[in-house]
Amino acid sequence: MTVRKRVVGVGLLGAGALVLLGLGLLRHPGGSKTHPAQPQAFLSQVGRLPPPQRPAFEVGQPKLLSRHELIAWFAPVRREVDARKAPRETAAGVASLTLRTAEATTNIVLVLRQRREPGGLWVQIRLPVLPNNLTGWVPRRALGGYHVVHTHLVVDLERLNASLLNDGRKVFSAQIGIGKPDSPTPTGEFYVRDRVSGFGNPFYGPIAFGTSARSAVLTDWPAGGFVGLHGTNEPNLIPGRISHGCIRMRNQDIVRLSHLMPVGTPISIH
Repeated sequence: MTVRKRVVGVGLLGAGALVLLGLGLLRHPGGSKTHPAQPQAFLSQVGRLPPPQRPAFEVGQPKLLSRHELIAWFAPVRREVDARKAPRETAAGVASLTLRTAEATTNIVLVLRQRREPGGLWVQIRLPVLPNNLTGWVPRRALGGYHVVHTHLVVDLERLNASLLNDGRKVFSAQIGIGKPDSPTPTGEFYVRDRVSGFGNPFYGPIAFGTSARSAVLTDWPAGGFVGLHGTNEPNLIPGRISHGCIRMRNQDIVRLSHLMPVGTPISIH
């Protein structure tokens, strides 16, 4: 302990001597004061200093998005609101939006565009109501934060096939079952509203996606006849016109699709 104190003391005394020498207050043993360094002498050494290091942060050049990137926007409904025909409070109402879906999941809407009006920012959205393919305007404050997806599901009713695109590139394809002639699968532009699983009935398979499409025939069904995309316990019937309007897939296909298609994905049915 004594040795450590002596070493520290010597270090402190040495540092103090350097400070006093720099201030010109340390006297020589003979009693005379040392001469302080001249400013001119210090300035003459500045040119010999090494150049400064490159900045730790540099602003890079702007990078354009890929021309092949295709995105869609969706947002959750944050408060109950009436969608209107035009972006203003006085416009006629089109439909009412709730916070939750019939499956008790967060209600989301597909965002098409937005417009700033004197009363604030408005958003045009695709509506999960009849008649199908209906759109409306809601105040931006009625929705939560925007989310982005790069996927797009294309359902071909004639070929009984569904294909998933990611930035325009096909990443999935499978045969499907669709609505019977007296309960057809609706056509148009829709989106995936939610994803549910854990059914007690094997009829729906392991996973189901709820869509914004609705049957124009079975309007008295629970929750209004929303069209689902789900598995099946009768894979031998696929492909075919076998359902009340829903789109069915073999279970291995719907499971594979569930790993590729997020909620909010636009759906084109033709």
